Amino acid sequence: MFRISFLAIIVLIVACNTGNNKPDVSNILVQVNIERFDKSFFAIDTNHITNGLQKVHQSFPLFYPTFMQDILQVSGQENNPETVAVTKNVLTNYAGFYDSIARIYNNLSWLKNDLQEAFQYVKYYYPGYVVPRVITFVGPLDVPGVALTNQYLAIGLQQFGGKNFSAYQNEQVQQLYPTYISRRFDKEYIVPNCMKAVAGDIYPDKSVGRPLIEQMIEKGKDWLLVDHFLPDAPDSVKTGFTKKQLEWCHDNEGNIWSYIIKNENLYSIEPATIQTYIGEAPFTQGMPEGSSPGNIGQWIGWRIIQKFAGEHKELTVPQVVQTPARAIFEGAKYRPK
Repeated sequence: MFRISFLAIIVLIVACNTGNNKPDVSNILVQVNIERFDKSFFAIDTNHITNGLQKVHQSFPLFYPTFMQDILQVSGQENNPETVAVTKNVLTNYAGFYDSIARIYNNLSWLKNDLQEAFQYVKYYYPGYVVPRVITFVGPLDVPGVALTNQYLAIGLQQFGGKNFSAYQNEQVQQLYPTYISRRFDKEYIVPNCMKAVAGDIYPDKSVGRPLIEQMIEKGKDWLLVDHFLPDAPDSVKTGFTKKQLEWCHDNEGNIWSYIIKNENLYSIEPATIQTYIGEAPFTQGMPEGSSPGNIGQWIGWRIIQKFAGEHKELTVPQVVQTPARAIFEGAKYRPK
């Protein structure tokens, strides 16, 4: 039923977003400045922690409470014994880890440029969108790599050390982030992950409790927005799939769709059914373990909404995203071969 073909690479070249149809955003002014909380925090002298915390708090009055309370889970009061003890523990035990990350990300001029360009596209489609301040930090490995708050787009560099970064090979870390996840802890995923956060801010997830097909399409809307915010980015960094998995998906798109409609009720709301097709997994149950990716439902939803957008060129990107999932499914007439 499922097959693999080297011709899939041709499909991928065609299917990936190229610069042919991307808008001219050169006249859209965007200024991104990256604030380095990570450097200031890890420069604290462990013999003078209270004084060091006071200086960091003064330099980062908005992010400091978030980091201390939400990430380190202490009050953040500079002279509080627990705050001092936890801070000293982090500075001591994370010193080697931080040094390794700092060598990789000493200069972030490339990230500033990439984010500025991405936000130019965001502003093209959503002129009223307010570009957030950007800040970098290094925290525990279980803290998300990207978070968008009311004050900041916060980037946790601890999750972007590189797919072969030794810390990610630790057995306990592998239990939390198996290789199929940690291989994406690389710098090429920083901007796509930031744009996914922005997409989620512009169009909050409305999939909870919806039938399978609607959840697939609602999730696909995030990737559609990232398509337009990063028109030159390869599909692999937008989806998190390997190139081999993407080749397999494109080569077997018709078979994947046939399998789903034959084996599942598209309007099922059963959590187990939805979990099979949406969310992190090394592969999709019922499909080849060595070739199929997990989260294949979002990929199909993405393909459906791409088909719908192609059939309704009179609609703007915001209008497509605002279209109800059921209407997109019915209007796309999705019948892949």
